[in-house]
Amino acid sequence: MPAIPWRAYALLAASTSLVGSYVGLSKLLVASFPVFLLAGLRFGIAALLMLPWLKKPAHEAPLDARAKRLLFLESFLGNFLFSLCMLFGLRQSSAVVAGVIMAGIPAAVALLSRVVLHERLSGRTLAGIACAVGGIALVASGRQGGAETTPLGAALLIAAVFCEACYVVIGKQLTAGLGPKRISALINLWGLTLVAPLAVWQGWGFDFSAPRLLDWGLLGYYAATASVVTVWLWMAGLRRLPAAQAGVFMVFLPVSTALVGLALGEPISALQAVAYGLALSGVLLATWPARGAGR
Repeated sequence: MPAIPWRAYALLAASTSLVGSYVGLSKLLVASFPVFLLAGLRFGIAALLMLPWLKKPAHEAPLDARAKRLLFLESFLGNFLFSLCMLFGLRQSSAVVAGVIMAGIPAAVALLSRVVLHERLSGRTLAGIACAVGGIALVASGRQGGAETTPLGAALLIAAVFCEACYVVIGKQLTAGLGPKRISALINLWGLTLVAPLAVWQGWGFDFSAPRLLDWGLLGYYAATASVVTVWLWMAGLRRLPAAQAGVFMVFLPVSTALVGLALGEPISALQAVAYGLALSGVLLATWPARGAGR
């Protein structure tokens, strides 16, 4: 049996945990910056940070039409639409409820990986996905007393779930021919190109002296984690695993989002805690070494 890819597991878990942290902190940023301007500043700062990553390594083939198309779709769905759906959705929901909705990402990834990549789903992977979906159903069956989430906010967050699932599936195809750093830099450039006109429009009359120093610091963290660190970590880990199994690691996103929500003073119910416990159990089911697996 092949060695257990612990490094890939660690990279994926670190990536989605960081994503979850900035999902929660984004609720503070959208209170200080207009959404399109915030997205534009994120991509712009990241583009400067990733300039050295744009150069083609000697061992990589030139980009063909298929690779260029996939890079555009990866950025359009996974960066542009995901960011807009998430940020607008967060304006009409609590960070904790947003985390619960996004726990559905593993199921969406499994569906798309089966349809698009024709991956065979193992029993352990299916069981892990079932735990994530079961956690969502458990929360949905209860009353979200005092929750701020509107139907539109929930719909936008669900759309973000499927955008992120597309990001995983397309990313798996890209890692077959491109390195993680170059993928990160190229899709960030596409994101900047897509959002730039809207960012300039909102930034034209924006008072840049209004945000506090803390807000600018959070923006720098958001840009570095959302576009640089998390994308590289994810692509590096994704190269070693099937997309459906990698998608199970998305459960670390809602868990870290909930922790940030708690730090911001948002309550979490016992029912939600059980839901997150089910989600983490799904990771164990999908990745725990089978009997007889290599060390």
